[in-house]
Amino acid sequence: MAQHRRRGRPPKSEDGYSETRQTLIREGVAALTEKGFVASGLEELLARAQVPKGSFYYYFPSKEAFGLVLIEAYAAYFNTKLARWLKDDSAPPAERLRHFIADACRGMERHGFRRGCLVGTLGQELGALPDTYRTALRDVLTGWEDRLTACLLPIDPTRARAWARFFWTGWEGAVLRARLERSTAPLRAFEDGFLTLIAAEHTSPPR
Repeated sequence: MAQHRRRGRPPKSEDGYSETRQTLIREGVAALTEKGFVASGLEELLARAQVPKGSFYYYFPSKEAFGLVLIEAYAAYFNTKLARWLKDDSAPPAERLRHFIADACRGMERHGFRRGCLVGTLGQELGALPDTYRTALRDVLTGWEDRLTACLLPIDPTRARAWARFFWTGWEGAVLRARLERSTAPLRAFEDGFLTLIAAEHTSPPR
């Protein structure tokens, strides 16, 4: 016998999460990587997801709260990608990083360079964002530094943390320039420069 939903409640998927909620998050992440938070109006997000405003407020009390969920969702997605490449024990550390960058290049090409890094995009809007976003973005970057540091430790344990911090700072700039030029050349240039740097520092004595 067919089951009837209670009125006013969106349908639930088998894993316990609403399909509508997941659609909102997916479309929200896409919008923020393309346009940022300020330029992504709520009406536009709802139109992309084909979700009425009432359903949005069933899941999220405000656009601000929604944005924090999007940061969390993007971080989870990106951490999975980092784990795939940076924990690949079949390749040496530098090669793992090259594989990650190659994957990022393919992703930017696939989306026609419309999408950048959500963290970097929101970082450029900090003056217009709540302070909670600053903390959330900083925590995400720290997590990425931790993962890259672990990857680079076999090369040089004394320099791995500084290298990881430098990489993510430069990477965000390279992604921005790749979008401006609609080319992966800035990413490749940064890749070559970074790997040349760590190779040179690894062969030089510590200061």
